[in-house]
This record gives sequence, C-alpha cells and structure tokens, in this order.
Amino acid sequence: MNKKLNTPREQAIYPSLAGKRVVITGGGSGIGAGIVEAFARQGARVTFLDIAEQDSRVLQASLAALPAPPVFVPCDLTDLDTVAATFADIGAVDILINNAANDDRHAIGDVTPAYWENRMAVNLRHLYFCAQAVVPGMKAAGGGVILNFSSISWHLALPELTLYMTAKAGIEGMTRGMARDLGRDNIRINAIIPGGVRTPRQEALWHTPEEEARILAGQCLPQRVEIGDVAALALFLASDSAARCSGREYYVDAGWYGA
Repeated sequence: MNKKLNTPREQAIYPSLAGKRVVITGGGSGIGAGIVEAFARQGARVTFLDIAEQDSRVLQASLAALPAPPVFVPCDLTDLDTVAATFADIGAVDILINNAANDDRHAIGDVTPAYWENRMAVNLRHLYFCAQAVVPGMKAAGGGVILNFSSISWHLALPELTLYMTAKAGIEGMTRGMARDLGRDNIRINAIIPGGVRTPRQEALWHTPEEEARILAGQCLPQRVEIGDVAALALFLASDSAARCSGREYYVDAGWYGA
C-alpha cells in the first residue's frame, strides 16, 4: 500500500469485499483517501464523493493502475438535491461509508444561526440522507453495510468545537436508531470513532510539539493513530467477518482518555 496514506504494517484480505459496490464520502484526502485506497486494494468497486477536486483527481490518478480503480464523483453534500441525483446516478450500493466532515474551530459567542445550519449540513445532515438514498438498493439486495464516522472529540470535551461535537454526538444516536430500524433487512450500521489521527490537515493546522505530547500523554498506547489504522477498522466492519456487529461504536484511538 501507499506509504503516503500511513497504512498499517499489516493488512488483512477480506474476500467478501471483492466486487462490492462501495461509496465513500469525503474520500479525496485525509482519512477518506486512506479508506478509498484500502477498499480499492481489496478489489471493491469504489466511488468516492468530495468537493476537493484537485486532491480527488490526484488520488484517482495514483490508483488508476489497480484492477478495480476507484472513481471520483464531485458532490457537494450540503446540497441535498445534488446528493439525491448523485446516488441515483451511482445506482445500487453495498457499502456506504459516511466519512465527510469538517472540524473548523469556533467560539460559542461567534456562532450565528446561519453558521449553525451550515455546520449541521456539513457534519450531520448529509449522513442521514446518503443513508436514506442507499437503503432501497440494500433492501433489494438482501442487506448492506453503513459506517458512520463520529469523533473522539465529544467524548473528551475538546475546546472550541461545540458544533462539531454536537453533530458527532448526534451521529452516534442516529447510528443506533438506524441499526434498529434496518436490522431486520440485514443492513448493518456502525459508528467508527477515530482518535487523534495523524492527517496532513491536522498536522498543518494544529500540530505542535506541545500538542503531540498532550495527545500521547492522554493515550494508553504511546503511538499516534495513523490513517491506515482507521482504514483497517473500516475494512473489518464492512466485511462478512463482522457479520454480527451492528448498532455499536468502535474506537480506534490508542485508548485516548484525555490529558
């Protein structure tokens, strides 16, 4: 695998993922890009959605030689009409990975109603409607998998992230509700909760030696979580090896309890 994506030292092969139709939101960079590559290397038929066209085109080109190269589709997930049209064009989906989000910092006093609505559209609302779009095809196929990305942030009560944490907490409640409603249709729904993942964006915007020390001091394991660690968990939960896993939250955070 591509070392740029911080893939783990070992990766399992899941035969059940070969040929599966997978959609990954926010797949153009960061954690999403690692997940795109991981599923494509399992032989899945990956489509990834993003608004970051340059990063997405570069990723698509870098994986073009794979037997089943991933396909980039530009999509603004805050526009629900565009979301509906995009999924109608894609067709039936076996695995949906709701990864797209943005963790911009904000002070409580600066939040306006318009900013609230925008943050909920960016970080929460589209997960529900992407799931809604794929459910009919999953039902017709006899089952499917939806993985929703939450965040360690609200479990730790990190500062200047009230709206992001509100959305991420809501995702976990939504995951449990959908798992209950759709379980009889053999649709498994789980939440993945990454910890302090080392991504290019995080490193560029907020990384300092002090922040690195704070994260490591708060973790049980004294190593940073890498993108490939998160992708490895997503592969397992999407595969038939996790056939009885649903309605739960799965952490990949090196045991981060705060510092």
